[in-house]
Amino acid sequence: MGRLDLAFRQEGGRTRLERLYQQGCLKARLPRGQGVEAVALNISGGLVGGDALATELTVGPGAAVTFTTQAAERAYRSPGAPARVATRLCVEAGARLHYLPQEMILFDGFALCRRLEVELHGDAEFLGVESLVFGRQAMGETIRAGRLDDRIALRRHGRLLWRDVTRLEGAIAAQLGRAGIAAGARAMASIFAAGPGVEEKLPALRAALAGAVAGASWRGGALLGRILARDAAELRSLLARALLALRGGDLPRIWQG
Repeated sequence: MGRLDLAFRQEGGRTRLERLYQQGCLKARLPRGQGVEAVALNISGGLVGGDALATELTVGPGAAVTFTTQAAERAYRSPGAPARVATRLCVEAGARLHYLPQEMILFDGFALCRRLEVELHGDAEFLGVESLVFGRQAMGETIRAGRLDDRIALRRHGRLLWRDVTRLEGAIAAQLGRAGIAAGARAMASIFAAGPGVEEKLPALRAALAGAVAGASWRGGALLGRILARDAAELRSLLARALLALRGGDLPRIWQG
């Protein structure tokens, strides 16, 4: 079990930590350097059935934060109840949040229920990524069975801009092999962004993903992208290209290690 509650504010032209509460296996680190990066880590080493992780992050007016994770998360075999991961993000007017966790690796027999709720206010700027890897291809792993219930909601002033629902259960590898689902891909990511000037970045995102099994569009006030890849390494490379295009030339420091 773990809970993480973070809040940031702007003070004197700088973003400062306002609140940090951590409980159980969820911890956060704030490395020194240019800009504010909050790095979350799960010291339990992974997720199994019955685990519950909850994260809340608030970025106050005018503050700017990048949130990421120390490493890829792992969801292991769970024959009973699913592991549950709930994340709530609130970005106030004039603030910016880049929510860029590393990938979730799913193991054979996993059961995962994941929820991400994003609420934007005023002219808040947001960039987010959620990615999934179905087994470690380099280790010859195959996901023969599993349960996934993954939902993302992006809102501004309570109005829904985008909702994404992914549900898979049973013979996962066979389902991923279908042309209408993943066409054999074993890794996938969603990119979603909103805020002033974000629509203008659509051509750059499409150019960064040219030649990949990917697509990007602007709909209802949100920039949306989807990537399919053979494995985690290819997915990470494509995500890096996409984020460089959207962030203006840099990646979170932890991604560069």
